[in-house]
Formats: sequence, structure tokens, C-alpha cells
Amino acid sequence: MRYRRLGRTNLQVSEIGFGCWGIGGTSWIGAVDETSLDALKAARDAGINFFDTALVYGQGRSERLLAQLFGNSPEVIVATKVPPKNMQWPARPGVLLRDAYPAEHVMHCLRVSVANLKREAIDLYQFHVWSDEWAEDDGWFETIEQIRQSGLVRNIGISINDHEPENVLRALKTGLIDSVQVIYNIFDQSPGQTLFPFCQANDIGVIARVPFDEGSLAGAVRPETVFPERDFRNRYFAGDRKTKVWQRVQDMLFDLKLNIEELPQIALRFCISHPAVASVIPGMRTPRHVATNSAASDSGALSHDTVELLRRHQWQRNFYSSSPDFSNRLTGAAMHIGRKFLGSSKLF
Repeated sequence: MRYRRLGRTNLQVSEIGFGCWGIGGTSWIGAVDETSLDALKAARDAGINFFDTALVYGQGRSERLLAQLFGNSPEVIVATKVPPKNMQWPARPGVLLRDAYPAEHVMHCLRVSVANLKREAIDLYQFHVWSDEWAEDDGWFETIEQIRQSGLVRNIGISINDHEPENVLRALKTGLIDSVQVIYNIFDQSPGQTLFPFCQANDIGVIARVPFDEGSLAGAVRPETVFPERDFRNRYFAGDRKTKVWQRVQDMLFDLKLNIEELPQIALRFCISHPAVASVIPGMRTPRHVATNSAASDSGALSHDTVELLRRHQWQRNFYSSSPDFSNRLTGAAMHIGRKFLGSSKLF
């Protein structure tokens, strides 16, 4: 496993990180705590030291699983996220900061996450949605100051809205943000146009998420694929989308002269081939996933010729926003967590 510096945070994070949405078991159906813990342990054994979670993943379940295995270990780097109070993913134009991230809400969620994670301080605390309309709001500056003054957070980041890589530049220009998390994969290469050069020039860390396009770039989505009934991928890959992504994948494999079994590592190696990316965070729910994904770091970056070939396979579309009844892919978990504790002084 190789390690990279996450921008000015100076955190040395594994090139392959562990995305913890899947082990929360809310939107991804089938997560079993015992297997999830085995996967987390296998990740540490493979050299993975960077784990990205969020308060809404399984209503804190994902955070608590990390705490159960790692506790306050200084060898493990944990990033988590604060959900918006209005529970809207993504942040919509015109929504006011006070409706999404009032200071009291942010600080309450921070205390809950610290309790869940059983850590003295969180290495990276991220806003789970973002609108650059908030970047000049005095309330946001005051909230950032409260976060830093609390001593519970070491670095602050933003998880950028799906497929909106430039909807963060005004916030980054304030100098208050240490890292960004963004969708970046073979299909969506748009962050490389403006966002990545800006981050490189300003020493802002980059975390690449959704490297497999929710499974299609791992070869796991075929025309005949059937997902569990409540799995969000039924909406993400609604209609004829499974057939479309499968054909795109077949075209790519033909150009690369590869077998489909080799695709997951190619997808991960594509992400770490960009020098701006410090870590890519695929979801991993089993030790088998860990073994396959962590090996991508051993293989290293792709050749220049392969990266250039993959440039031809960019595919700009947003299956999140255009999915029927899918304006909020975390709706179920988010609304439950909202009813459970937001606006309350209690920790779960």
C-alpha cells in the first residue's frame, strides 16, 4: 500500500481508502456487522489507514463499527460528515445556509459523531452537501470558527454535490477548507478540468469517491442484474440504464483488450493516476472486496497511453438527479436520523 499527503492537512492517507456507506446497511441492503468488521480488519491488515464515513450512514451505525474495531487508534485516520439540517441531498439552489447548516445543528452533530467514533478528535470533518451560495455567508465563517475552537476537529472539508465539481470554488478561495471529496471516475472525469488544478495550486487535499459508478465500473451491473428490493441501485439503474452501462463497459474493455475481471483495478488505478488525488474510497463490505481493491495500489498508476485511451470513455450524465423519485438518495436514512435526534439534545 502506498500513501499520499492529503494536501495541507499533512495527513498521510492510503491511496486506497475505505468508503463506509455500504457497511451502514441502510441504502445498500445486505450489510452484516460481523462481515463488515471482518472487512475493516482486513483493510487495516492490507495497509489501509483512511476510513470515510458519515453520521447518516446507518443512523450512526457505520461510525460505531469503526469505533468498535479501532477506537481512538492514532494509526487510523477517520473522516466523517455532518448532514444538512433540512436533509436535502444535493443542496438545491436558493436554499439558505441557516436551513442547512445552522451553527447549533453542526455542533450538535459533531458531538454525536465524536461520541459514536469514540475519538478525542475527528481527523477530517466534512459538510455532506454544499452550495457555493453559502461561501460568503457570515454564519458559515462563524460556524467554521466554532468547529475549530471546539478542539474536536483537526481539519475541515467539503463533500461536493454529485457531478458539480466546480460548485465549491468560492468556498475554497476563502482558505477555510482543507480538502474536498468529489465524484471522479472513468465516466465522470470533469473534476480534472478546473477543480483538480485549483486544488493542486492551493494545496487542498482531494478524495475521489464513487470510483465504480455504483458498481458499473466494477463489472457488477449487467442487463439481467437484480438488486434487493430496497437497494437504492434499483433507482440509480432504473429503466434501460443497466443495458446502457453494460454496453459502455463492453466498449471500454474492447479498447483496453482486457477481461471484465480486471476492470475494478483499472477503475481504481485510473483515479490514483491523477496527481491531485490523495485517496480513492471505494465501498468495501467483505474481505474479498478489500483484497481486490487494495491490490490496485500495488499495481500503481496507469500508463499515460492507457489514461489517454480512457479519456475517450467519458460519459457525462447524472443518474442521481434524473432517477425517478430519487432527488435524495439518502432520504430514508436521513429523515429517520432527523426524527431520531436532530433538534434534540440527546445522543443515540
